Amino acid sequence: MSPLPTLHQRLGIALPILQAPMAGAQGSALAIAVARAGGLGALPCAMLAPEAMGEELATFRAATSAPLNVNAFCHASPEPDPVAQARWHEALAPFFAEFGLDIDAVPQGAGRRPFDHQACDALEPFRPEVVSFHFGLPEADLLERVKAWGATVLASATTVAEAEWLEASGADAVIVQGLEAGGHRGMFLSEDVTTQMGTLALLPQVREAIDLPLIAAGGVADARGVAAVRALGADAVQVGTALLCCPETTISGLHRRALQSEAARHTALTTLYSGRPARGIVTRLMRELGPMAAVAPAFPLATAAIAPLRAAAEATNSGDFSPLWAGQNASRCRPVPAADVIAELALGV
Repeated sequence: MSPLPTLHQRLGIALPILQAPMAGAQGSALAIAVARAGGLGALPCAMLAPEAMGEELATFRAATSAPLNVNAFCHASPEPDPVAQARWHEALAPFFAEFGLDIDAVPQGAGRRPFDHQACDALEPFRPEVVSFHFGLPEADLLERVKAWGATVLASATTVAEAEWLEASGADAVIVQGLEAGGHRGMFLSEDVTTQMGTLALLPQVREAIDLPLIAAGGVADARGVAAVRALGADAVQVGTALLCCPETTISGLHRRALQSEAARHTALTTLYSGRPARGIVTRLMRELGPMAAVAPAFPLATAAIAPLRAAAEATNSGDFSPLWAGQNASRCRPVPAADVIAELALGV
């Protein structure tokens, strides 16, 4: 009897290495580079309008025949709360005054959209081989549409309970997101950050609890990290921070320099930049308001008021108000081509 195909064989890739989808930090160029190197490239779509989504997908398809992971968010859009918004503006008012900005001119808007039928309409003509979700899974009818074109469905879990929920709800494989991971936590069954565990603690517990293939994310930056999580039961790894300084990303010069500095050794979870816990390098905003300040409005409504502060500070070459997303292990974050990073990681397979 022939052995069952491994996860990466099922996904149609040469290596069990997935690129983390990083909204706001990359476009199709990084996904293309990773795909050409034998990994699974990813295109984050939570911040893209359907038209832009289609353009990026078309660019990827024109560049390579490799499979692609398209990532979306599954958050519930919050109801407007004028009282919460007023508290948020009051907290930010001194910073706005410092830069001579008018806080009353802040535009309203979410900045990130949950996966819906309009987004699905944009994806369907391209039939991406993998579709991954953050913050749970979409409604059953949307999940059915995605699976109908043959896509493999991945979703992030940050606890054993979330992994069990994803298995019961139709995920084909689970991304086990440890506390070390940069960017937004995929937590969706609880808002209690004390439930969050590191990758090496969480991974073996999820391995014992569910039968789905597992993809380890968080803290993996080199071949040793790949070997470690594979030994604990991971079928593949997902890597983000180690790729952030590659020339194929779209992050600012400020962000690149911070990732390669001593500052990258101090990261924290914060709700200030979006309203949901996300890990980034500690900034002035996080220090002065407290990284998990309750004053931040519901996800993703915090973003609108931060944007003008970020622009004004960055114009003075300051990252004080920028979301400098990074995981706890930026030790291998270097300005080298993405293919070089994938090749180094592959030594641990």
